[in-house]
Amino acid sequence: MKIALLGYGKMGKVIERIALERGHEIVLRKDHDSDYTGLENADVAIDFSVPTAAVSNISTCFATNIPVVSGTTGWLEHYEEMVALCKEKNGGFIYASNFSLGVNIFFELNSYLAKMMANLEQYTVSMEEIHHTQKLDAPSGTAISLANGIIANSAYTNWTLEEAKANEIHIEAKRIENVPGTHSVFYDSEVDQIEIKHTAHSREGFALGAVIAAEWLQGKKGTFTMKDVLNIGSSVMR
Repeated sequence: MKIALLGYGKMGKVIERIALERGHEIVLRKDHDSDYTGLENADVAIDFSVPTAAVSNISTCFATNIPVVSGTTGWLEHYEEMVALCKEKNGGFIYASNFSLGVNIFFELNSYLAKMMANLEQYTVSMEEIHHTQKLDAPSGTAISLANGIIANSAYTNWTLEEAKANEIHIEAKRIENVPGTHSVFYDSEVDQIEIKHTAHSREGFALGAVIAAEWLQGKKGTFTMKDVLNIGSSVMR
């Protein structure tokens, strides 16, 4: 499979190594200073760029008839536009806030726990996410996905980085050097605390999941999620 890498930072380089180990070929390595020359030769594109470049990268892939996997976060106000453009261009598209196989299992566990806790009013939910200091957006896309998984299955209606009001989930976002990503969900009552937690040890889990998603997407048309790739649960977007 021929892959175009849109975004060639630390994640892009890890994706490249894993893709090559799995027998794929890299036909484009695009950073912020380069153009899309070579994209037309790709079977699929993987976008791990920056929020300001994501929409342009995804749109260009659709215009070039190249299916695209995007793991860039911080641009989701344009997500529905990209879904509509994918349909218009008969393209293939997967967006995920996190491509780690473990995190996607964690998403399902989080949603299931939210359903279990929904009627237990003595518990209050809150969240914490920790990432490296180079991460541009806060909270992380993964944290937003977790919060929305709770909202979809409970009486909570919103998340906030500020002090939580009624029916709001407080997310504490921390930036610490060399932390790939840690996400915790807490249910607190006066007598105890329930916690579920996912800790990434390196970027390799994200990169492997992105390459697996690209392999799955090749030749497909439509908008999909990692739930489709892994055949787990029902879709809970963003």
